[in-house]
Amino acid sequence: QVQLVESGGDLVQAGGSLRLSCAASGSIRSVHAMGWYRQAPGKQRELVAIINNDDQTNYAEPVKGRFAISMDNAKNTVYLQMNSLKPEDTAVYYCNADITSVVIRKMYWGQGTQVSVSS
Repeated sequence: QVQLVESGGDLVQAGGSLRLSCAASGSIRSVHAMGWYRQAPGKQRELVAIINNDDQTNYAEPVKGRFAISMDNAKNTVYLQMNSLKPEDTAVYYCNADITSVVIRKMYWGQGTQVSVSS
């Protein structure tokens, strides 16, 4: 069994910064990639950023230059540094991980953390 636990969501003013964290735990053999998605009210869940175990990253256009994703392989933890936040960044942010456990390789999701940006 694998669990993802997110933290760091909060209410901030526009222009502010937040750092999200997501730690994977359980019967993990290998973490192939980790990433962040977000879902705003009334909208579909969308990719924010992703990083693989070769440190290759990919960002959604709206967050390029403002957000930075990083991963601590030793801790199976992914971070999302969010700067210059805008009201349109308001959403529930979900951690996602491509993990091989002792049983199977599959995608896992966290429970989500709320990020709210006031204007």
